[in-house]
Amino acid sequence: MLLKRLCALGVALACAVGPAAASSTDPGEEVETSASNLIVVLRESLGENKPDETLQPYGRIRAQLPDGRRIDLAMSWYQYLGDMHIRLVFDGGQSLQSAAPNDLERLRLSPEEALELAVANLRRVYGAPAAVPWTGPLKQVQGRAPDLASSYFLDREFWLAQAREHPQGIVAAVPQRGGLVFAAAGDDEALAALRFSAAALYAGAGGTRISSALYLFKDGRWSVYQPPQRQ
Repeated sequence: MLLKRLCALGVALACAVGPAAASSTDPGEEVETSASNLIVVLRESLGENKPDETLQPYGRIRAQLPDGRRIDLAMSWYQYLGDMHIRLVFDGGQSLQSAAPNDLERLRLSPEEALELAVANLRRVYGAPAAVPWTGPLKQVQGRAPDLASSYFLDREFWLAQAREHPQGIVAAVPQRGGLVFAAAGDDEALAALRFSAAALYAGAGGTRISSALYLFKDGRWSVYQPPQRQ
């Protein structure tokens, strides 16, 4: 299911683990490109450590066509925070088609508005996130689509609700696409467990890894709590 969800770079290109690679989608599959079908995924920006949540265009990417040709594409990908970027995509059920900047223009959405809508659509289609016990003092965030669990890092409504129980803040890790775990910022034992678990999950994630950093949610926003590993 996870591999099937990793998605189209354009109408005929599937987005792979890294921004430089692509493969063909099912030629008979059409993905609806309406505002109600827009969702968001997180991906790794290797070597980056962006200090704030402002969205910055990722820039043009190079993709390889099935016939071996390489082309440059503009996508609605944005550098986000730490070593992560977001990709705005249209949900095709078994595949995800990347939105292009002209898709956002057609839908009359700014990147920030598109992100807010994408998170709302994620909650509507795949359910609101839930915090469930994981290991020891740590909790894991889950929805109805395990491979999209990491996208709930972007669900500010969920984190504001969690923060009401943890006034000192929340520290979260997003080591892989199906993994989003967190601990109370004031719990030293939990933070030690989070560091260990996040590092192990990231090291073992292979092509599904997202971030080697830890992030602090406090006062309604995310910041980098522990920088990404040096590459």
